[in-house]
This record gives sequence, C-alpha cells and structure tokens, in this order.
Amino acid sequence: MLRKLVVGNWKMNLTPREGVATIEAFVEAVERCEEVQVAICPPYMTIPRVHPILHGTHIELGAQDCFWLDEGAFTGQVSAKMLAAEDIQFCIVGHSETRGRFGKLDIPESTVGFFAETHETVNLKIKALLMYSIHPILCVGETLAEREAGTTDSTIRAQLEGAMAGIDGSELEGFVVAYEPVWAIGTGQVCPSDEAGRICRFIRDWFRTTYGDDVASLRVLYGGSVKASNAKELFAQEGIDGGLVGGASLVAKEFSQIVDAAWR
Repeated sequence: MLRKLVVGNWKMNLTPREGVATIEAFVEAVERCEEVQVAICPPYMTIPRVHPILHGTHIELGAQDCFWLDEGAFTGQVSAKMLAAEDIQFCIVGHSETRGRFGKLDIPESTVGFFAETHETVNLKIKALLMYSIHPILCVGETLAEREAGTTDSTIRAQLEGAMAGIDGSELEGFVVAYEPVWAIGTGQVCPSDEAGRICRFIRDWFRTTYGDDVASLRVLYGGSVKASNAKELFAQEGIDGGLVGGASLVAKEFSQIVDAAWR
C-alpha cells in the first residue's frame, strides 16, 4: 500500500521570515506523523531559508514551477538544475494558475494571457525535472464550463497525453499526479468525494493503459479547497493517495490536521 502524500503549495504567500515561522510551527506539529510523506512548496525566495529547518525531518522541500532549460537569457525563470542544487525533491508543473485557468479570478481578465502554460511546456518541464531526479507533481483538471459540458474526462485525458508525450515509463519512479478541479481552487467549493475518487481512478487507469501496472502504482492526489474539515473524507476514497493543499497549508495548525487526517 502506498504511503499517503500531502503537499503544501504556498503559492505567492508569506515572506521568507513569515515562512520560517510557519515551518517551525509546522515541524513541531507533525513530528509524530512519519507514516505520511509531507512536502512543502514555498516561493523560490523562501526555499533557502526553510531548507536548513527541514534538514533531519521527514518533511521534504518542493518548488512551485521550473523552466525547462538549464540556463540562458530567460529573465525571471528558475531552472530544474537550480532547484536540484537546493535539494528540491518535488516540483509542481502544469498548475491551473500557470495555465491561466482560474477558479477565482483575482486579476483583471485582460492579464490572463500572462499565464500561458501549454501541454508542450508542461511536457518540457517534466522532462527537465526527471533529468535531475526531481519528482514532478503534474496537475490536471477541468474548468466549471468543461464540467458542465460533460467534457471532464476528455479534458483530463488530453492534459495527460500532452504532458507525458515521449516520456518512458522507466523514468516515472516517484511520479505524482494531482487532480485539481479548477472550479474548486480558491473558491471554497469542493468536488464531491466520490467524484474526486472516480477521477483519480480514471487518471490511474490512464497510466495503467499507457505504461502498465508498475507505473499505475504512482500516487494520485486531490487538490481543490482541501481543509481539515473535509480531508479525512477525501483521503478515505479509493484512488486518492493524499492531497495538494493550497490556502490551508499556510496555517500550521490547519495543515497539521490535514496531515493527521491522512495518517489516521
């Protein structure tokens, strides 16, 4: 049986100093939950500050995104090579927000084009991360319009096919997929637990069909307004191997309760 994985995605929140205080409180709260694998994905600037605090704990360090080339004239980008130098173990790729697919739009609609992730760029990033033995956390999911149109499964299938093009199953040890219904991110809405479980099983079946039974043992997480109040029900669903947690991961007590729900 796979060990549950709970990942905290801090997004663009907390200064490095605030991040250190949050991590210190969180480490103390989850020290006893070693049966659950835990990773924190803070903003880039916070990574060097929290790295020494996590050393010697069972909590691993992740990043929120990467660029697919090692170096070059790409202002503002951070490469997988740079992340590997900081001992990053996980990296989120293809998050709906980097794709410009927002559940709750907090920016002018005219600026959504700034977020221009495509299937091709997600694929390139995964290949770069695998080259440096960093475990990708591939995010897939549908918008509210796609769900209402009945295209949830076909949307996710297209995202998987685009992201995994040209990648061999032998490279996928430790690979993680997160199902994040876009309409449930930052909105307070949660996908019904039985439906979340169905989609996670659909994702696993796609990997089984594409790569075989060995790769189908990968972990599939649920992400989308995961909280302490709903985590236990979600994690109990067949096919859900943990959570990708956004806002609730910014509060040490709340996040520790989510980890505890995965443990028990």
